[in-house]
Amino acid sequence: MEFKNYDYKERKKKVEEILDNTDKVEEVDKFPTEDNFTYTNGYKAWAGAIFVDLRDSTTLFTDSDEVNISKVIRGFTSEIIEILRKDTDNQMKEIGIRGDCVFAVYSSPKKVDLYDIANRSFYINTYMKMLNELLEDRGLPRIKAGIGMSANKTLAVKAGRKSSGINNLVWIGESVARAAKLSDLGNKDGISPLVMSNIFYNNYIEEQKKRNSNSESWWTRQNDDDYGTYYHGNVIKIDFDQWIKNGMKD
Repeated sequence: MEFKNYDYKERKKKVEEILDNTDKVEEVDKFPTEDNFTYTNGYKAWAGAIFVDLRDSTTLFTDSDEVNISKVIRGFTSEIIEILRKDTDNQMKEIGIRGDCVFAVYSSPKKVDLYDIANRSFYINTYMKMLNELLEDRGLPRIKAGIGMSANKTLAVKAGRKSSGINNLVWIGESVARAAKLSDLGNKDGISPLVMSNIFYNNYIEEQKKRNSNSESWWTRQNDDDYGTYYHGNVIKIDFDQWIKNGMKD
């Protein structure tokens, strides 16, 4: 197969059409369904993002048997996706896998929406304990993950090639990019697994304190030249964790 016939003269007209016809960005309370996105508009609203990034995957992929790697990666991704996608009430706008990272983006017009994302992160953090017990039982390598969360007003546009079937929403703004970066901080160099941006934390914690007045003590405030102010902690779901400790029996 040899690629040699890109009609750049004809495609120039298509590029001009794209550049000249994108005519509207609408600020809304929450992101609409994907059917409302076209190749000429965009929507701006509050988005919350969560990224779950496998730690030291290069070593895992280099040192482990290929079949074992496949088992570990599938165990890592499948249940995290289940936790991120379950009972989202149409708030989830995108979920996917980027390399060794699982992520989701949610419409988050209310503070309780960020609490919901944080609660999912607590389940994921506890699930990692369950997964590692199951991996160890099978002689497979234990793994760790960093879990990053961020929120902000975010522009979403539909990008790709019209009529090609190749398209996706592109998230432009701090929320998604910062969540990805914070996930890279988690669970290494003395930073706990769960890492929240300053904006995410300040909105989430108001809802959390309604349910647990001591919840501010779960988090450590940190300042970084590259990442600004963020909060990190190691919150788990107690009943889930106790079930793991008791041998995961029915």
